[in-house]
Amino acid sequence: MPPARKRLRAYDPATTRAAVLSQFGQVRQAVGTLTEAQFALPTRLGDWTVRELAAHIAMVSGLVAGYLRLPEPQKQDLALLDWPFATVTAADRVDEDTRAFADGGSVVELFARTAADLEELLPAASAERLVPMRFGGMRLGDFMVTRTVELIVHTDDLNAATGLDVPYDRRALAACTRLLADALAVKAPGASTEVRIPPFAVVQCVEGPRHTRGTPPNVVEADPLTWIRLATGRTGWGDALESAKVSASGERADLGALLPILG
Repeated sequence: MPPARKRLRAYDPATTRAAVLSQFGQVRQAVGTLTEAQFALPTRLGDWTVRELAAHIAMVSGLVAGYLRLPEPQKQDLALLDWPFATVTAADRVDEDTRAFADGGSVVELFARTAADLEELLPAASAERLVPMRFGGMRLGDFMVTRTVELIVHTDDLNAATGLDVPYDRRALAACTRLLADALAVKAPGASTEVRIPPFAVVQCVEGPRHTRGTPPNVVEADPLTWIRLATGRTGWGDALESAKVSASGERADLGALLPILG
């Protein structure tokens, strides 16, 4: 797991909480409209159906309340930028946990229970409180930023599988975009390539001659959802280039070998 450098940016805890609750609420509303036939549809996530996908969204959102019910860890083990690299080690456990959670009742009921738990426990919790998440102690404020990634990425999965048009909360989309962009800068430190994801993020990465002024010699640009799909393996680098969803200029602008960031 690459060591995280210092945090590249600050996230306002109140804004992040509002973003998470908003995105969760929008997904909950959409899930409540699904038919049994739609719950049985396949997704792009292996052999998960829409039912497993929706249960996973409820589960990863509910982890916030679940962790707040547990004793606070004595020390912080994980910084925000450690999280993207830690997640790739837990795919099998996540699948097992999701299937077990999905067996706990109807998906609509799972969302209702999660919403009630968040309403009960989240308002009074400090962003500085440590939570005992899967990989160790982490600040609640940082953990909430990771929930924007889970919610935005899986909202996109849900839309792709069902044809729904669940909206993306702008604040959640921004936090998700920025965290994944900063993770790329950690994975490939340097300043020879500028990656632009307007209007939310610009990062420099990749070893090589440092750019100091004027137009950078190596530039990659994509819209937020295309970037998120690239960073999570939903879209391949070559496919994104061919469809003109991403532009890349310069000899160090090929990010194919660095993606995805999240498996």
